[in-house]
Amino acid sequence: MRKAERLFQILNLLRNRRTVLTARQIAEQLAVSERTVYRDIQALSLSGVPIEGEAGVGYRLQRQFDLPPLMFDRDEVEALLLGARMIRAWSDRQLAAAASSALNKILAVLPPQLRELEETSAIKVPDYQQQLSVSVHSEQIRAAIRSQEKIAIDYEDAQAQLSHRSVLPLGLFFWGATWTLVGWCELRLAYRAFRLDRIRRFELLAENFACHASCSLDHYLALQRQRYDEHMTNANDSLGTHPGD
Repeated sequence: MRKAERLFQILNLLRNRRTVLTARQIAEQLAVSERTVYRDIQALSLSGVPIEGEAGVGYRLQRQFDLPPLMFDRDEVEALLLGARMIRAWSDRQLAAAASSALNKILAVLPPQLRELEETSAIKVPDYQQQLSVSVHSEQIRAAIRSQEKIAIDYEDAQAQLSHRSVLPLGLFFWGATWTLVGWCELRLAYRAFRLDRIRRFELLAENFACHASCSLDHYLALQRQRYDEHMTNANDSLGTHPGD
């Protein structure tokens, strides 16, 4: 990657970030050394770009600094088309409408040769197989996550056993054919994942909750990453191999 391209990519990574981005993170994104990132950050600063931060801590653009709108290349447009089509095919009506609206705004500012990808792109996401039960209650759940409001559900497990749960909704995950709600279950006093198509009754409770260090989506994801790493380590040990052998 040429230096001019790297500088552009660094600006793109830093724009609209509320938290700092470390030199190591930037280096991993661009497949260069941290020393190269330090030099590029210095070059941007000397050219007048207001970058806050320092080596060893992290960097971000000053909030009042505004970059001109970015133009997309062909691969980026196809990636956006794919994402929008997946949302339209496999999410609730509200999110699907939002994806279509956002895509139309993007297409409106593209040059003709890129705008025509909406019709000519060979990357398709068929939606004739979609079942509405896959995303049932998705709109209400997303609203509850945003407002941090407890919910009550009647849930049917894989053995067709029904249970009543009070849940702190934390996040929604899509697994290719199913959506799951991840939340803190007050019945089990632990994180649980619930398939949306197995929720038989849904109710918003007039009670808000606050996330904290041991009850949040970030904490849940960290635990899953730890369990995955432990599983892979045990699997490699059982085979008598180690990563990189």
